Amino acid sequence: MDKELLRKYELKPLPYNLDALEPYISKDIMDVHYNGHHKGYVNSANNLIDRFNKVINQDEKSYDLQGIIRGLIFNINGHKLHSFFWENMAPASKSGGKPGGKLADLIEKQYGSFERFKQIFTEAATSLPGSGWTALAYDKETGNLNIMTFENHFNNQIIELPVILLVDEFEHAYYLQYKNKRNDYLSAWWNVVNWSDAENKLRKYL
Repeated sequence: MDKELLRKYELKPLPYNLDALEPYISKDIMDVHYNGHHKGYVNSANNLIDRFNKVINQDEKSYDLQGIIRGLIFNINGHKLHSFFWENMAPASKSGGKPGGKLADLIEKQYGSFERFKQIFTEAATSLPGSGWTALAYDKETGNLNIMTFENHFNNQIIELPVILLVDEFEHAYYLQYKNKRNDYLSAWWNVVNWSDAENKLRKYL
């Protein structure tokens, strides 16, 4: 039986126009972020898949397998994290404010209020050293909404916990508009959070 080799990834279109998140996230940032960085992760992942397929077929005799695997983890996570991040945002007319539904109920129950949850989530994001992500994940075993951080693209999250909300904290996500003021970027980001998307993601696991 012929081997079915590793398949490549595809950069899917954004769910909105590049300028749809203005004034909170500028068109220029979205252009560089999506067409530059996200596309770069997809291209790099696919190049590494080509190399891995050569390893599988024994067409490449000298290789650093751990280097290939680490590169794949970084770039595939870069692709998947960004794909998730785009969905987690929406134009200001359809986003921001407070969540509703089951997500709002859990936040109220576990954090006391949305305002306290927002404060703690933002504190976790601002205290993240270097580049990475801050996420809200759901633990079906306990019903907990866990706030966690990922350093770079190497997810140090608890296994099996699905992410429902995610913010990118790499400088390329905000520097063109907010310079080195990460706090200003995070304050603006809350205005484009797509709570409907987060609610739909949560409901898959309830």
